[in-house]
Amino acid sequence: MSLRHAMLGLLSAGPASGYDLLKTFELSLENVWPATQSQLYAELGRLAKEGLVRVAAEGPRGRKEYEITEEGRAELRHWLVEVPPTMTRRSDMLLRVFFLDQVGTGAARGYLERLAERAVHEHDQLLGIREFVIGQGNDALRLYGDIALEWGLRLTAAQRDWAEWAAGRVAALEQEKALEHENALEHEKAGQAGAE
Repeated sequence: MSLRHAMLGLLSAGPASGYDLLKTFELSLENVWPATQSQLYAELGRLAKEGLVRVAAEGPRGRKEYEITEEGRAELRHWLVEVPPTMTRRSDMLLRVFFLDQVGTGAARGYLERLAERAVHEHDQLLGIREFVIGQGNDALRLYGDIALEWGLRLTAAQRDWAEWAAGRVAALEQEKALEHENALEHEKAGQAGAE
C-alpha cells in the first residue's frame, strides 16, 4: 500500500481538508500505514499536481478541501484490483529469534515475553478504536474498516499466543539445562567420593 492510495481511498468517501484527512488517518489507518502530517500534506500536493485530486473549496486561513477526481478514482480502482499486494517477507522480529541462542535462555525468554506484552498492548489499542470504527455509521468505509480492524485483532492475538508459546519453550529449555547441570554436578561429586 502506498500513502497516495490511502489518501485516494479516504477521499473516495467524500471531500476533506488536509486536517480532516490527518484526523481520519490517525483514527483509522495509522495502525495499517502510519504517516506524519508533513508526509500527508506533501502527498496531497503531489496528488493535486498529477490531477488525481483537486481543490473543491477554499476556506479561511488558506484551508483547502480536496476531492478525488475521476482519474484518481481510476487509479484507486486499478491499485485495488490489478496491482498485487506486497506481501512483506522480511521480519526484523523473526530474524532476531533465529539468533537468540547468542544471548542465553534468560535473555531470549525475556525478549519473547516482551513481544507477547507488545502484542497485548497493540491488541488493546485496536480494541480501543473498534467503538469508533463501528459506531460511526453504516457506510462502506466503516464496514471495510471494521474488516481490516478484525484482521489486526486476530493478528495481534496470534502474535501474543505465539510469543507466549515460544517463551514457554525457552523456559522449558532453561529448566532442562539446569537439571542437566545439577545431574553433572552430582555425578562429579559421586566420582570424587568414590575416588577417596
